[in-house]
Amino acid sequence: MEEITVSAKTLDDAITEALIQLGVTSDKLDYDVIEKGSSGFLGIGAKQAVIKARRKVEEEPVKEEVREEIKKETKKETKKEFKKENKKDNRKDFKKEPKAKEEPKAEPRKEPRKEAELAKVEDATIKACEEFLHNVLDTMGMKVDITSEVDEEGALSINMDGENMGILIGKRGQTLDSLQYLTNRVANKTQEGYVRVKLDTEDYRRRRKETLENLAKNIAHKVKRTKKTISLEPMNPYERRIIHSALQSDRNVKTHSEGEEPYRRVVVTLVRK
Repeated sequence: MEEITVSAKTLDDAITEALIQLGVTSDKLDYDVIEKGSSGFLGIGAKQAVIKARRKVEEEPVKEEVREEIKKETKKETKKEFKKENKKDNRKDFKKEPKAKEEPKAEPRKEPRKEAELAKVEDATIKACEEFLHNVLDTMGMKVDITSEVDEEGALSINMDGENMGILIGKRGQTLDSLQYLTNRVANKTQEGYVRVKLDTEDYRRRRKETLENLAKNIAHKVKRTKKTISLEPMNPYERRIIHSALQSDRNVKTHSEGEEPYRRVVVTLVRK
């Protein structure tokens, strides 16, 4: 079993680095904390966090898949019992209706948002977003440098730079995503038209994208080898699109999304020929 030793400024940073090096997501990672790390007093006596990390055994994704299948079968049986109590036997031809409801049609409905035309970002919007972030970060006691630019897609790209930025990233980027959502609300209340805000720090978005793309390829390889469907961990819409896009050109597997937000997840299945 491959085991690596990783050190970073904070425990969160060390875990994130381990995920990147091993090419897995957090639910597929086992680690032992060797040193929690400390910031010291005014930076004096600071200690880095150190962990020993390894991939979890390969059986866990299959176990989770079995649990998902049990839930599906339970829902199907409940629906059948409901039909028996309220309809007569002439409804037998409709027992396959739940399958139609389970078809992965929900994810494409959100795609038009990706195609939405972006409004030109106004200077007042940039200023409002930066002020909002400075106020939030000052309240947290963090000194952060903020730089903004309109990228090639026409979105407002904001980068934050400072110490202990792992706090702003959070577990699997959840804190960063929440802050990005709030900043988007500020931007779209400031001006007319749709403005998209991208929030990043320490190049986390690129590193996370590479991790997910590697994960998608590994999962696809396992599906083709075992011929079994695999469900990934719940992800936000942006991360699910990365998985779908990474496997779009693989003709041997197909992907779709199941579940309700915030527990919606990508499912990878083998293409039967």
